[in-house]
This record gives sequence, C-alpha cells and structure tokens, in this order.
Amino acid sequence: MSGNFIGLLMFAALMGFLVYRVHIGIAMFIVGAGGYLAMYEGNWSPLINSLKNLAFARFSNYDLAVIPLFILMGQFATNGGLSRALFQCVNNFVGHWRGGVAMAAVGACGAFGAICGSSLATAATMGQVALPELKRFRYSGALSTGALAAGGTLGILIPPSVPLVIYAVLTQESMGKLFMAAVVPGVIALIGYMLVIRIVVTLNPEAGPAGPKVALDERLRSLVNVAPVIFVFLVVIVGIYAGWANPTEAASIGVGACGILAILNGMRKDGVVRSLLGTAEATAMIFLVLLGADMLNAGLALSQLPAELANWVKNSDLPPLTVIFAILVIYIFLGCVMDSLAMILLTIPIFYPVVMGLDFWGMSQTDKSIWFGILALMVVEIGLVHPPIGMNIYIINSLAKDVPLKETFRGVIPFLISDLLRILLLLFFPVVALFLVHATSR
Repeated sequence: MSGNFIGLLMFAALMGFLVYRVHIGIAMFIVGAGGYLAMYEGNWSPLINSLKNLAFARFSNYDLAVIPLFILMGQFATNGGLSRALFQCVNNFVGHWRGGVAMAAVGACGAFGAICGSSLATAATMGQVALPELKRFRYSGALSTGALAAGGTLGILIPPSVPLVIYAVLTQESMGKLFMAAVVPGVIALIGYMLVIRIVVTLNPEAGPAGPKVALDERLRSLVNVAPVIFVFLVVIVGIYAGWANPTEAASIGVGACGILAILNGMRKDGVVRSLLGTAEATAMIFLVLLGADMLNAGLALSQLPAELANWVKNSDLPPLTVIFAILVIYIFLGCVMDSLAMILLTIPIFYPVVMGLDFWGMSQTDKSIWFGILALMVVEIGLVHPPIGMNIYIINSLAKDVPLKETFRGVIPFLISDLLRILLLLFFPVVALFLVHATSR
C-alpha cells in the first residue's frame, strides 16, 4: 500500500473510533501506532524505538508547564467565588437594561475567560452563577441558555487560552503575540453577543425584561471588588508580551494572585483541594490528548500525506481564499465529532503548512501564522455551540433542567450568526487580529 493510502485509512479509522465514542487521545494513539506498523509492514522495532522517546520529547517541553498553571488560575477563580463577583459587577452596570442580565452573563463570561482559559469551565461556572438570576427575572429559556452557551466560548478566545498555548507549541509561534492578537477579536465577540441579545429583546421584549437599577455607590463598590482580577489579567498578558516574564513565570504570578484573592474571598481548605484535583484531572486529560496526537502525527508524517497535501494545494493554482474557506468548513464539520483541543492537535500539523505556503494579501510569514491561529481558534470555538455535539450547549442545558434541549439550540442560533460575521471580518481584514501586535511592537 502507498503511504498516502495508509494516511487516508488512518483518518477513516480515527473517525470510526470517534463515532463509537472512544476517547480522542486513545483513538489518536491507536490509529497512529497502527499507521506506524503499516508503514513498516508489521515490524514492531521502529514503533517501540519511537515510543521510548515519545512521551519525554513532548512532556519535557517547558512551555507546556503553562497549561496546568492557567487551569489552576481558573480553578481558584471558580472555587473562590470570583466568578460571582464578576457577574455581580457587570450586572450592577447593565442589569437595568432590557436584556441586561443576559448581557451581564456574557460580560462576566468574557471577564472570567481572561483568568480561566477554558470554554467548558467558563460555561459551567457562569451557568451556575447566572442561571438563577436569569430565571428570577423571567428571561426566556432560549435566550438564557443560548447566551450562556455562546458566552462560554469566550473562555478560549479571550487570553489566556489553552488552545492558543497548544497552537504556539505546535507552530513555534510567540505565545505573547498570539495572546495579544486574540484581544481585539475577543472584544468584538463580546460586543457582538451583547448586540445579539439587544436585537433579540427588541424583537421580543418578553424574552429579557429589565432588572432594577442599582445605586452608583454600589456599582463602584462592585467595581473595586473585581479590580484585583483585572490587575491579574493585565499582569499576565502584558507581562508575557512586554518580556517582563516568560509565559510560565507570568502564569505562576497569576496563580499566586488568584489563590490569594480566592482565599480572601472566602475559599477554605476544601476549595484548595478541589482546585488542585480539578487541575490534575484537566491536565491529565489534555496531556493524554497531546500524547495521542504526537503518535498520530508521527504516523501521518511517515505516510507523507500532510506534505503531499501541502504540495498538491500549492501546485493546484486554487485561489488562496478557496483553500482557506475549505479549511474552515472542515473545522465546522469536525466540530460535530470532537472537542476544540483535539481539533487543534489533529489539524494544525496538516493545515498549517498548507496555509503558510499560500499568499494572503502579501502578509509576512509571522503575520500569517498569527492570523491563522486566531482564525482557527474562532472556528474551533463554533464547534462548542453548534449541533449535534455543542459541548457548551449540553453543559448549560444540564444546569437549566427546565429548558428543553431544542430550545437551547434554537437560542444559540443568533449567536452563531454573530460568530459567522466575525469570522468573515477577520478573514478579509487580518488587521483586526494583527493591529495590537504591530502597535505594541513599535
């Protein structure tokens, strides 16, 4: 069998495993090992030699130490009650508007994502905080759950972001530049979701009634309460990009600061234990997926399929926009069967060389690498809220037990339209992602 045929068989086998709900890390490892054996015609020696160094070569990467640190930041924020303070602060400022409580939930998701880095954690945490308030003010089930499911995706778009860390490791790109590039698209996403809520309640006022107006002194007190959280975000992101600290050092500072804030906010010993256990579980899952992806990519590299695909695209004279549109559509379909981290790990080694070999508006290689990373992250984010998987939707719907699942899916559709418009904006105007990178590098 030819290498390309073996590579295609590997993809078919991987999809088969995923259909049968095999864990993505295990599925990628088995398929990669099988491809390795197939390329060497059943000889086990090359595979065993590769396995000797596979885990060490991946996990000895110093940059990966930032992942458990960012996760621990989110755990401290969750178990220390910081999420409730963030929601209350935003709600005090906009809750008296029609649809304001839903806007507050989305705004709090964005603020929480700035210290969490995980969409699922953001959706689960803010869902527990905001759903009772949304229900108390008689918001429609579709708007309540749709806004929270979409708002949860801000957890991986607004830096720090675990998928962006993985992208930086896979592509050897600057983590600080990627974080800086994600800020403007993240803010646009936040504003876009709030505009969607405004449009929905304008068309259907009963979907999001206005809440009571809060006195100015109470608003200011709530703002003071969350000021340390904002400071932590600035220290981490600005510290990384300005070169005051490397990503691991900045994340360590963020963990210490979040831990102190959580303890001052009432977190006790059991909260610390939950935070550490939650971090260990999430880190183990991510590292298992990393190991499986390395095995799969090793098998694919032997088959030469990624290189052949990149050469074929380069020599096919297809317009670059046609290629990038095809890649985005593939991402949307992959979102039906796998999570965001798995998509990044599986596709970047294949798509990245293809994109880097094409010309997009004369961008430099560095700009193109950063732009594609943010674009891929935004499309991957859609997989968290579109049928039939939509992990954020299932998380929020499980918390809102009185809302039918189909109502939640219906509620998220306007937010998906906002996502589509934002992706088109970034696709045709890369400066949206690159503006801050260029402005701060002068």
